[in-house]
Amino acid sequence: MNKAKYYIAAITAYTLWGFFSLALEPIHQYAAYDILFHRVFTCAILMFLIVFLFRRNKLKDTFRLIRAMPPKKRMRSIGLNIAGSVFLTSNWFLFIYAMIHISIKSTSLAYLVCPILTTVLAFFILREKLHGLQWLAVAMSIVGCLLVGYGELKELLFSLIIGFSYACYLVSQRMNTGLDTFIVLSFHIILSSLFLLPFYFIYGGGSPAESTFYIYITIIAVFLTILPLFLNLYALTGMNSSVVGMLLNINPIIGFSLATWVFHESNTALQMVAYGIIFLAVIVFNAKEIFIREKKPANA
Repeated sequence: MNKAKYYIAAITAYTLWGFFSLALEPIHQYAAYDILFHRVFTCAILMFLIVFLFRRNKLKDTFRLIRAMPPKKRMRSIGLNIAGSVFLTSNWFLFIYAMIHISIKSTSLAYLVCPILTTVLAFFILREKLHGLQWLAVAMSIVGCLLVGYGELKELLFSLIIGFSYACYLVSQRMNTGLDTFIVLSFHIILSSLFLLPFYFIYGGGSPAESTFYIYITIIAVFLTILPLFLNLYALTGMNSSVVGMLLNINPIIGFSLATWVFHESNTALQMVAYGIIFLAVIVFNAKEIFIREKKPANA
């Protein structure tokens, strides 16, 4: 099977996420809670409208498919989708909190750690097999992460939590197969909004009056949430979660570059070397797909 379209989907998703800080920086003065609430609620409203205006037939087909499943499989499917929403909601809040209150680099480190955690979880839970070159890439990533987090224990620990939440999402959704990708994503986001709704009345700071806030929230909702998440789930339908997870390194590499050259966060030569090692690890991990073409069988 030609996997090029799945690679393109994953690379596009993680490239978009790499530029998240550009959309978040203009509204950084708002509380992380308010950004999270408005982001998720905006996504939920948009997804609800799209489904009921344009994809009602797919929604009916999905319900029919779920009802036709054996009871055990049906409960498994429902459980995986609820778990996916929980992991996604946790990841969103932790990411925004860290970007605003810790540092942009701490979020970059989180998504450097995430591919390693994803690979480990996929190996033990999904029994995904890796060849020697891919294990070498994982080892290189571990070295790179340790170098990035050297002397920054708080950032490293926070990054581990963020990375673990998204690694769990990737692995759980690799197991969640057979349903329409857009309907699944809509369920995750709408359920996430319901999870957060009670907290909005407790912790929400109200609705900002500035139109700029809503412009950037809409940009974040459409181009930095719905689109990349859809592409990410699509990639998981045709690729192992460990491969998708390793491509996630594209996100923090772009984030680190922006933190250094746009937002002028301080960094060391050691960190520069570390990101270079991780970038090389991505290439090594996918070397077979990049450099080695499968031989076509000779005609009989």
